[in-house]
Amino acid sequence: MSTPSLNCNRHVGHCTEISMVCLTDFELYAKEHLPKATWDYYAAGADECCTRDDNLLAYKRIRLRPRMLRDVSISDTRTTVQGTEISFPVGIAPTAFHCLAWPDGEMSTARATEAMNTCYITSTYSTCSVEEIVTAAPTGYRWFQLYVYRNRKVSEQIVHRVEALGYKALVLTVDVPYTGKRRNDIRNQFRLPPHLKVKNFDGVFEENNGPEEYGVPANTLDPSISWKDVYWLQSLTRLPIIIKGILTKEDAELAVEHGVQGIIVSNHGGRQLDGGPATIDALSEIVDTVQGRIEVYLDGGIRTGSDVLKALALGAKCVFIGRPVVWGLAYKGEDGVREILQILNDEFRLSMALAGCRNVSEINRNLIQFSRL
Repeated sequence: MSTPSLNCNRHVGHCTEISMVCLTDFELYAKEHLPKATWDYYAAGADECCTRDDNLLAYKRIRLRPRMLRDVSISDTRTTVQGTEISFPVGIAPTAFHCLAWPDGEMSTARATEAMNTCYITSTYSTCSVEEIVTAAPTGYRWFQLYVYRNRKVSEQIVHRVEALGYKALVLTVDVPYTGKRRNDIRNQFRLPPHLKVKNFDGVFEENNGPEEYGVPANTLDPSISWKDVYWLQSLTRLPIIIKGILTKEDAELAVEHGVQGIIVSNHGGRQLDGGPATIDALSEIVDTVQGRIEVYLDGGIRTGSDVLKALALGAKCVFIGRPVVWGLAYKGEDGVREILQILNDEFRLSMALAGCRNVSEINRNLIQFSRL
């Protein structure tokens, strides 16, 4: 792994002389150049950060069983999600406040994802509006990540907005009835700077003069959300509904029974319940339960192309990256996000070929060495 060289001019927006070889290089750059409170916000896990860290460590415990002499002279990384073809099985997970890392924020993320022809899940908590994101990347393939608010009209209105704008799916995030305890955010008294706001709620919470939590009034999320709300959401929209935050076979079965179109195996980047499983460790039981009835995706801890290969071998249809996108933005905006995606694409293609797979459909569980898990 290379480390950034020190001969760059820190007074320009980015370093042109650094050789960015892997995602860790971007992480080191972002940590050095972002304000401490911003870095701490992005890096935060809940409580002791055990789950956040295990998301990464779990991949290192998994070994591959590569096959030889398979003629990998031609390789194809394309796949489909919800029936739409993407260039490779890595999309952008919903993360908040991209403008903290780069002035154009989510608009840059959207352009990069459009250029790389993959899926961008736009966060409810974006610092650019859903309209601005569509204008920035009109042909991009986008899903929208949704929270349910105590005031259901707020959730209802944004569902109708994104459907009219051409977003292709709703990603209902179910692991935040309350916000996890992120110690550094409390120590730093983290708040959005005055020039930024949660753009999708511009004017919605104007009456509020009380405490804020991550850019919106405290206690706006609805902790009473339950499986019946999946039916409520289905009554509002014709978009496919994907549930993000499932970690057990029991909830995977309930998701299928409630007629959703996909599951994202996710622990919110370790930012919610500390002590839950790493997502890659939770994946197999969910895939075994779902039995191909709906698509299963995963986020959390993806840092290399071989991580992507391992997740697909264990049954994920596609993976989504969160924090690395912010590192790419901090480095060089749209170009930085494209570089992150390109590195993962190249590494995945190489890992696939070295493991003896010519295309995504040849990746299966035989690639994983279970005895050592």
